[in-house]
Amino acid sequence: MSITSNTILSGMLLCALSTGAADYTLTSPDGKTAVTVNDNGNRANYSVTHSGKTFVAESPLGLKTNIGDYTGNLKLMKASEPETVSDSYSLRNIKNSHVNYKANRQTYTFAQDGKAVMDVEMEVSDNNVALRYRVLPQGPTLCCVVEEESTGFAMPEGTTTFLCPQSGPMGGFARTSPSYETHYTADDATGKNGWGEGYTFPCLFRNGEDGWTLISETGIAGDYCGSHLKGNQDGSYTIAYPMQGEQNGFGSTGAMLALPGYTPWRTITVGETLAPIAETTVSFDVVEPLYEPKKDYKYGRGMWSWIIKMDPSCNFDEQKRYIDFAADMGYESVLVDALWDTQIGREGIEELARYGKEKGVGLYLWYNSNGSWNDAPQGPRGIMGDIVKRRKDMAWMEKNDIRGIKVDFFAGDKQETMRLYHDILADANDHGLLVIFHGCTLPRGWDRMYPNYAASEAVRASENLHFSQGECDNEAFAATFHPLVRNTVGSMDFGGSALNKYYNANNEPRGSKRMTSDVFALAVATLFQSPVQHFALAPNNLEDAPEWAIDFMKRVPTTWDETRFIEGYPGKYIVLARRQGDRWIVSGINATDETMKIEVELPEAMKQGYVNVYSDNDKLEGSVKKSRADKKGRVKVTMPKNGGFVIDSAN
Repeated sequence: MSITSNTILSGMLLCALSTGAADYTLTSPDGKTAVTVNDNGNRANYSVTHSGKTFVAESPLGLKTNIGDYTGNLKLMKASEPETVSDSYSLRNIKNSHVNYKANRQTYTFAQDGKAVMDVEMEVSDNNVALRYRVLPQGPTLCCVVEEESTGFAMPEGTTTFLCPQSGPMGGFARTSPSYETHYTADDATGKNGWGEGYTFPCLFRNGEDGWTLISETGIAGDYCGSHLKGNQDGSYTIAYPMQGEQNGFGSTGAMLALPGYTPWRTITVGETLAPIAETTVSFDVVEPLYEPKKDYKYGRGMWSWIIKMDPSCNFDEQKRYIDFAADMGYESVLVDALWDTQIGREGIEELARYGKEKGVGLYLWYNSNGSWNDAPQGPRGIMGDIVKRRKDMAWMEKNDIRGIKVDFFAGDKQETMRLYHDILADANDHGLLVIFHGCTLPRGWDRMYPNYAASEAVRASENLHFSQGECDNEAFAATFHPLVRNTVGSMDFGGSALNKYYNANNEPRGSKRMTSDVFALAVATLFQSPVQHFALAPNNLEDAPEWAIDFMKRVPTTWDETRFIEGYPGKYIVLARRQGDRWIVSGINATDETMKIEVELPEAMKQGYVNVYSDNDKLEGSVKKSRADKKGRVKVTMPKNGGFVIDSAN
């Protein structure tokens, strides 16, 4: 990342001293997004505008530490010269494989009683604001604990919300919450606080007719706690640190820092439409890789038996069958889920790994993170939280060519837990292992920070479809949120795209029934972004699923070079376009009660020649046909409720 001083201050810096206060305004390279910082009321404040409209009204900044309360009695001592920040980087595992990042940066120093106590660093790119604090040493004091944060987000009048409530600590299955797995609400009012504990990141707001705001955080590498948003009665929101009850009540809810020390970045993405929200890369733009990859990690598609057949399927014969199924589909991996240590054994895993290697199929092994913070009994247990046991198992996996691990059942967002994610990733890289997290926190820039990071769940994912008919009834509604909220900030391990009609081993009419169409299943395979996807397919689908559906799933990509938002609204419908190489795929799904007729304007490269159009009739019966764009470059598609469409340029 390069930084150059910007000596042209026109439009970027405004200093108004008539009232004794100072206002500094920093704008984005395109001049549309602006952040203003001041010390009105003897506190640190900021606001965000876009195209002259307010997206975050004047809101407080500040920290409370064990060496000083930096939330009030503050004066803006000085502001640095604005700087131009630029970076050009490539990542195969995010929504756009190459990013050219440009922003303007300025640092504001706040003082108490004439002595500097903290810097606020602002970085403004087109449609994005990132802010963080730098806590300064006080005399000989070179460390502190940040106990609270007053960073606020005052929403304009008329704002509605699209949020996930934060679940309370030590609840849910085997006392494993919070794990970012609650339901979204659509167009809800401000002035609420979820179930009493706030809301998990990322948080989406509709600012009336002016546009949209997405708030999240990035850049935590085991050196800080994870945060969430607390809702206030006045309609504003404030950064909240972990709940005391997390991790069975053990550990601090604050964060300890060596001084001078940085907090994570708080990110704000704004736009008149949802396109800047869906397409933002700010979570990765402001962070850096932490280490070199041990090897050239291979992503790709995979299978897992557990989502359809549950715990009994974790046996040697069934996993061998799934390896054969993966090979038939041309897939790269199989996830061997919980209980393999007791139901297959290590010698059995070694044999499966050898067999998979012959077939060109690698293995991911499930692990329980659990050591002492919840009651989840599934094994292997008590290994990932112990550095000696963890590295011993990772060495064994490296020896047997295991591709990666899926680690489940974490304990919340305290700094100790965030450090465990960091340690698992770093150790896994030493042994050439990719890492998927499940039952876990939101990834915060990890796709770029950790070269062997694959994905995190941090969403109400596909297992809930197996467990509950109500979840199946709600599947389309929930799915319209993910590309516009959760998946905007990091790879999402959802594990969906089932082609079974029923979630059971024999696809019989019992248990949970899938209410969405087969075309819907194809669409979400590309609407949900993760470089490693273990789909909810089953070997019987080679016989009982439509041939056109299987053929598409054999060729579905999991990495993308470009992503474009076409249209949509969370809770109603979503249409995205993604490109891998020369191949474009445009996908959409519908959760409304009405059949939607849409004219989709195709990317330029799709307007010439034929495309394959997968679509549903009013009975959710899918088919595929060849079509061409009209003279305006559009294709007409029809989406019934719980249905979808896919337009694929590959022939």
